[in-house]
Amino acid sequence: MTVPSSGPADPDPAVGSSSSPQEPAATPEVTDAGEHHGILDAAEPVDYDPALDDVAGIPAEQVLATKPSRAGRDLKAALAVGLGLGVLIISTLLIRKELFVVVIMAAIAIGIWEIRAALRHKGVEAPLVPPVVGSVVMLWAAFVHGPAALTVAWALTCAASLVWRSVGRREGAGRDVLGGVFISTYPPLLAGFAVMLMTPEDGVARVFTFLIIGVCSDVGGYAAGVLFGKHPMAPSISPKKSWEGFGGSVLLCVVGGALCVYFFLGDAWWIGALLGVGVAAAATVGDLMESLIKRDLGVKDMSNILPGHGGIMDRLDSLIVVAPVVWAVLTLLAPTSA
Repeated sequence: MTVPSSGPADPDPAVGSSSSPQEPAATPEVTDAGEHHGILDAAEPVDYDPALDDVAGIPAEQVLATKPSRAGRDLKAALAVGLGLGVLIISTLLIRKELFVVVIMAAIAIGIWEIRAALRHKGVEAPLVPPVVGSVVMLWAAFVHGPAALTVAWALTCAASLVWRSVGRREGAGRDVLGGVFISTYPPLLAGFAVMLMTPEDGVARVFTFLIIGVCSDVGGYAAGVLFGKHPMAPSISPKKSWEGFGGSVLLCVVGGALCVYFFLGDAWWIGALLGVGVAAAATVGDLMESLIKRDLGVKDMSNILPGHGGIMDRLDSLIVVAPVVWAVLTLLAPTSA
């Protein structure tokens, strides 16, 4: 399989369109459909890029003709997997905090494996063992000892990746080490902030607040994008993400954040409203960042480990970026005893 060169793939006007090269094919109405990769996006239409399928040797017309649904996914499998993941997360939160941390560790280890496999499409052979082992250490350090321990564990993981790669061929060593640092940071370092939400006495309520506002971002952005989306936010990265969808994401996040902080945490509603704005912005950055990474690497999904969803990182991209924002805002404005 030939992989496109670095940088977002430019759709070929000749594929699936009669438009001339000077005039790109008409783009469907801009919505946020398929651009929210959080918890509830399994049934959303996929941001389909014909150029990637052509490069892979699959005609765009054939792919479009064989899509199982408008979402481009097996919706029954997607809903079943989504429900199962939701039950797993909620049950571990309610049973014991440590179980939730173990689930996060497993998810992040798989996410590291997915990103490393995607990086290999560009010839980057990032170390695998140090980031995976280091992610477990990072998350446990964050849970037990807090941000300082998380930072130290991250630095040691990066150093271990350097040492691990120093043995062997010289060619591409610097590139591989940087790849190891990348997968030691995204996602495990960022996920450490989600784990630290669990440490206070009201940690379960804080994690539920984090998850609910993340859902609000997806739902608000999708609904507003479908109903009102006209103006693309970043057409070269994510053609279907609209400013109208972002507005809907902000609105629902503000409402959801205000309610969660007031009722779950017993703090002022305006803290939740401020948190909602930060979550909407961070979730959008996470979506765009994941889309850019996948376009640059020439992959549609990070893996196919979750039927109807893609990979673990296709589900966690926005939440990973949101976690530090939620932790920082609640720690500064709604502190509680550990």
